[in-house]
Amino acid sequence: MKSRDPTDCTGNTGAMTVDREALQASWQQTRSHLDSARAHLTGLPEIDLSATLEFLAHNELGLAFDCLVDLGDDLDLPLSFWRHLDRAAREMRLYSDALRTPHLTSADFCRRHLAAASEQE
Repeated sequence: MKSRDPTDCTGNTGAMTVDREALQASWQQTRSHLDSARAHLTGLPEIDLSATLEFLAHNELGLAFDCLVDLGDDLDLPLSFWRHLDRAAREMRLYSDALRTPHLTSADFCRRHLAAASEQE
């Protein structure tokens, strides 16, 4: 029996590199949308962004998204805030997951606010 080289697990390391690069690009795009949404909250009184910043620092983008939706839920924020969160949700594919869950998710709240803000413009 021929022994197998343990370093050659996939036989296609080029595909792994491309996948990793695509993932990194997606994370950067998502991070950009979350940072743009967060900018709407910066400087508002009684808004604590420490949890959001902690999640972003550890690349916990889904949790940062949840925090931003939660913080923005009770505020009258412009459509652009919700558009940035919508783009982040789409980049993270949260909407497809939201359709399979029996309870409301942050993505559901984002969609509702996006629709309401769009109607006001």
